[in-house]
Amino acid sequence: MKKVNEFITDTKNPEDTQKIAGIVGENIPEGTIITLYGDLGSGKTTFVQGLAKGLAVPDEYYITSPTYSIINEYPGKLPFYHMDLYRVSDFDELYEIGFEEILEQNGVIAIEWPERLPDDFFESYIKIDIKILENDERKLSVITYGLNLPDLIQKLSDLNIS
Repeated sequence: MKKVNEFITDTKNPEDTQKIAGIVGENIPEGTIITLYGDLGSGKTTFVQGLAKGLAVPDEYYITSPTYSIINEYPGKLPFYHMDLYRVSDFDELYEIGFEEILEQNGVIAIEWPERLPDDFFESYIKIDIKILENDERKLSVITYGLNLPDLIQKLSDLNIS
């Protein structure tokens, strides 16, 4: 898959991560798939919380990782699906829980632990990679594959964090 756009920054705290994610949520089209990479505790769910704000998910919905339910669905300006594949042991398990139907909904899908999927599973997507630096600091990368979103990258570059 061809990398199209890239934004990399260091964040000082979870609020910075959520600001970046909010900009992503405000500026992505329907049907966008977002894959989230990072160690346990790196801030993937924190990113999804900011993404939900950018997608106008109502405040009464508390965004948590769907580690046990695997998929959480939220209303917003676009249908929003948050998936956590950490406990998925077999790819066929995804089809049993309706993964294929979710892909057809043209909402936004955020997937934690996408390593559980076959390589090159998606034709186009946004990859979020979060690396723990120290304390609350993170190195956060937003990389688009198969999607040309220069306005998103410009808005992220214009964002003044910390």
